[in-house]
Amino acid sequence: MKAMKKVLSLAVVAAMALSVFACSADTAETTSEETQAAVDYEYMSYAEYEAAALDTEVTVLCTVMATQSWWEDQITVYAQAFDGDGAYFIYNMACSEEDSEELFEGATILVTGYKSEWEGEVEITDATFEFTDLAQENPMEPVDLTADFGNDDALIAYQNRNFTMTGLTVEASGDNGDAFLYSWDGSGSQGDDLYFTVSNGETTMTFTVESYLTGADTDVYQAVEALNVGDTIDVAGFLYWYQGANPHITSVVEAQ
Repeated sequence: MKAMKKVLSLAVVAAMALSVFACSADTAETTSEETQAAVDYEYMSYAEYEAAALDTEVTVLCTVMATQSWWEDQITVYAQAFDGDGAYFIYNMACSEEDSEELFEGATILVTGYKSEWEGEVEITDATFEFTDLAQENPMEPVDLTADFGNDDALIAYQNRNFTMTGLTVEASGDNGDAFLYSWDGSGSQGDDLYFTVSNGETTMTFTVESYLTGADTDVYQAVEALNVGDTIDVAGFLYWYQGANPHITSVVEAQ
């Protein structure tokens, strides 16, 4: 199944907005792109998406924050809701290799798929998409979740959001006391996902460097390979879920 590519015409959208709202010329000129998109397409707000039942079809307008590696006409996307109220994890969306090259950070797309859940991760699956030429008016700033470290009951409200946590201490991972593991059980090798454990002095969390998102040639992958037990770090990433919070980390730096 190939993804459809369709570029919206803002001129057509603006004309529709005029007829629907019967605004004055001055008002029409200041109509926001977000309103124009709502006139041209029917899509769910993030609140409506949250309220939708699992296994039902959903259509959302969203802006790409990051993508995993394209593979066999599929791509996985981390995206923020166009209304700025939440974020989506779009798993294995149908996408040609040509279109994957246009799914850069900031691209806004209309996605239709099914709201699904896997091991606690709420995601969109079996999805197709259309490009738009809309610009995100309210890019999400990472939310600071340091105060909610280790508290899944609090963190669940931010699932799939881009986030930061600061002042964390690297703890030993696995039986050998290493600062990180290749693969979840240490059975992997360089190029596989990295797993590392951190604490805030009271509890611990396990973080992942997802190799399909940030591979062995990226700064974050190499930063984790250079960690030592006892290091104090600040991190950023996406709040993925797997049987609890399992963040996909995109930045690791020495604590400021």
